[in-house]
Amino acid sequence: MNTRNLILFALVGVLYIATGMFQSWNLALNILNIGLLSAIMALGVNMQWGFAGLFNTGIMGFAALGGLAVVLVSAPPEPGGWAMGGWGILTGLAFGAAVIAFATWLYRRLGKGPVRTLVLFAVLGGGYFAYRAILDPATAAVESFNPAVAGNIGGLGLPSLLAWPLGGVMAAIAAWAIGKIALGLRSDYLAIATLGIAEIIIVVMKSEDWLARGVKNMIGLPRPWPVPYEVDLQQTPAFLEWAANWGFDPAAASSILVKLVYALLFGTILLGVIWLSEKALNSPWGRMMRSIRDNEVAAEAMGKDVTRRHLQVFVIGSAVIGFAGAMMTSMDGQLTPGTYNPLRFTFLIWVMVIVGGSGNNWGAVLGGLLIGWLWLIVESLGPGVMQMLTLGLGEGPLKAHLIESAPHMRLLTLGVILLLVLRFSPRGLIPEK
Repeated sequence: MNTRNLILFALVGVLYIATGMFQSWNLALNILNIGLLSAIMALGVNMQWGFAGLFNTGIMGFAALGGLAVVLVSAPPEPGGWAMGGWGILTGLAFGAAVIAFATWLYRRLGKGPVRTLVLFAVLGGGYFAYRAILDPATAAVESFNPAVAGNIGGLGLPSLLAWPLGGVMAAIAAWAIGKIALGLRSDYLAIATLGIAEIIIVVMKSEDWLARGVKNMIGLPRPWPVPYEVDLQQTPAFLEWAANWGFDPAAASSILVKLVYALLFGTILLGVIWLSEKALNSPWGRMMRSIRDNEVAAEAMGKDVTRRHLQVFVIGSAVIGFAGAMMTSMDGQLTPGTYNPLRFTFLIWVMVIVGGSGNNWGAVLGGLLIGWLWLIVESLGPGVMQMLTLGLGEGPLKAHLIESAPHMRLLTLGVILLLVLRFSPRGLIPEK
């Protein structure tokens, strides 16, 4: 990493330090943790776009699947829900998977023509109605069990850390299924397809209460080891003695310590992902991916299976995004499907990659930390800045409208930053070599 890049990272570090000194260290560390998670997601997108030129706009869906993995693994089990219809749900899902597998086998065995079409229509149509006949009564029974606080099958009650790799696996499986269908499309159609499928994933999570309580949200998810709880720290004599000796308020000190542990945990994983990404980028595989990105026809003429390699990198990048999505849900301690929206979980990550420099792993990290800081700090400072700007205005509807609209200043700020970077550094702050 050259001197210019080190200076850029140092300036971003100064922004976080200034936030802690002039506002609060709690806020600075909270923004840092979100920035670290966003940087990991940006690395996943950079693998797809920077390495291979794949325009994926379904980041939101893969992050949501990572969050769902935390519920399925670490949420406490609901024995009552299982007793009401858990095994019926498993039977219905297994039957549905068997129908799809059988239809795939028939598609490959039968030759093209009207016979294959009719047979597949009969198998899939009849299988769908049978699948619903098995699944619907079971889901209705589960959702009717104590719906105010449960109404779902719950999780396995295992440590949250185990959910993170599962989040990556679930996102990878979804990416494989999407890629098998959509990677043959042109880049603009691929973007539309991935965005639509991501929306479908969110709608399913909102609608299927038996899975993760839908829009009623899943709260109280356990924290990953070794992150402590603030209440436990405040009841620990050693911690209270340390806070008293240094003159810290125990409540504030416990919150800061928890966020510091999260930052160390997330930072360690981020460094691991960067190391693996750099190894991949500078390997023969990485050079092959860049050659496919730059000229697919020439790469195919040299004997490279372009579609297979596209699917490979699409799955790997999506797995990284799902892993980060699981980490974010563990930190929040809850799964709220309504918070997954394209602006925050898709297009903001794209801005990070573009501003940082697509094709460069360190650029993606810089973009994640910088844009993550801007996204949250402008929301925090916006009302105060607008109050100052409107001091000379008399009381009235215009002043009230400007103050009420202050939180949306972050959209304007990000737009301005993106335009400036594209104008003066079109390849990003840390461009690809």
